[in-house]
Amino acid sequence: MTHRITVPFQGDGSGIGELTWGQFAAWRSMQVVEATEWTGGTMALAPGTTVGDVATTLGFIMSRHQSLRTRLVPDGPGTDAPPKQVLSSSGSVVLEVYDDDGDPERLAATIRARYETAPWDPYTDWPVRMAVVARPGTGDALWFVALYCHMVIDGYGFEALIADLANLDPATGRHLAPVAGIQPLELAAAQQGAGARRQHQASLRYWEKHLRTIEPRRFPVPLEPRPERWCEATLTSPATHLALAAVAERTKVHSGTILLAAYAMMLGRLSGQPVGAFRIVVSNRFRPGFAESVSNLAQAGLAVIDTGAAPFAEVIARTFKSQLTAGMYAYYHPRDLWALVDRVGAERGVELDTGCYFNDRRRSAPPPSGIPSPAEVTAALEGSVLQWGPSSNEWDATCFLHIDAAAGAATDAVDLTWRVDTAAVSPAMLEVCLRGIESLVVAAALSETVAV
Repeated sequence: MTHRITVPFQGDGSGIGELTWGQFAAWRSMQVVEATEWTGGTMALAPGTTVGDVATTLGFIMSRHQSLRTRLVPDGPGTDAPPKQVLSSSGSVVLEVYDDDGDPERLAATIRARYETAPWDPYTDWPVRMAVVARPGTGDALWFVALYCHMVIDGYGFEALIADLANLDPATGRHLAPVAGIQPLELAAAQQGAGARRQHQASLRYWEKHLRTIEPRRFPVPLEPRPERWCEATLTSPATHLALAAVAERTKVHSGTILLAAYAMMLGRLSGQPVGAFRIVVSNRFRPGFAESVSNLAQAGLAVIDTGAAPFAEVIARTFKSQLTAGMYAYYHPRDLWALVDRVGAERGVELDTGCYFNDRRRSAPPPSGIPSPAEVTAALEGSVLQWGPSSNEWDATCFLHIDAAAGAATDAVDLTWRVDTAAVSPAMLEVCLRGIESLVVAAALSETVAV
């Protein structure tokens, strides 16, 4: 690093309030895993961009979005209660400037890796880390690094942040339009109101109905965990990318629904339990005032899917209905849900495992142009690559399937990344599941009836 630039900011709003439901969930997750989750990344900057331009952008987003000016404060001395959020109307944030060493992309990646692991204090630090790689002695900015703490922003909030950059006049720093979308302090107050409480109670009733009937363990046969208990693998599949387009065209549902249906079928086969409960990440952006909010609004919905004695086409239809219902009841205070899970488990005399997750993160991924032929889908199978990721003892869910657009692949592909607790899922089962999802979707694309 060559130097730091202190960037002042000033924006509307200040005060102290309760955490929003999304903030609370992220804060509690950080306590459990003892790590901070970040979103963001690196990118090459357009020719002509200067370090001053990046500083202007940083000042703009800090001034404009209250979530980025939010830190935590203890709820009184000596209390075990959750902290409160405190919004500041002004302050300053640091932009780090690094001299290009001949490989700005590699240097940016190194900075990002350091940002993701460096200690972060939610009580004193701003939830934004930003740096720029510049050509020495010129002020020309080459690469950009920006990370945002997940406690104050989710994936759709990140997209809203990027879209809002169109409201910055880069020459003057002037804001070209009012800020859109609900702000965290405002949302926290609203979630104390009668309307939100009614939605909260309806969600808990829906969850309780299913908690009383689902199988206690998603994988009923316990296994001897590996020394590093959680492991993961990624299947990069061009064939799945192509096949999804064909199946989606025929079924008229989103490709994410098709992948969740395939996931449900594979877990039914691996566990011997055809009815499975899945916690799916719901954006909640369909709620009034939420679409353009730069904040963390996503919560886990509960989708219960019955795959028993049904062809793939029928499972897709069931999955679609279950996803819609799960989305309706994915707005609640996590604290009360966790208490509900414990209470129902105690009443049933079991420990309920609700840790099977699914998250489709391909919001910006373009679909194939046109519907691929069966020959194209079949040929693409040769490009599938399975890679094992890092194992660790960092506490995680029973299993979590992430869907991403493959980055850096020679052809368009889907990344299926499944992270599992080896006390429930063996590495062999992990590979069978990922390859099974691919096989189900590809077979459906090659079938005129989508029946598998």
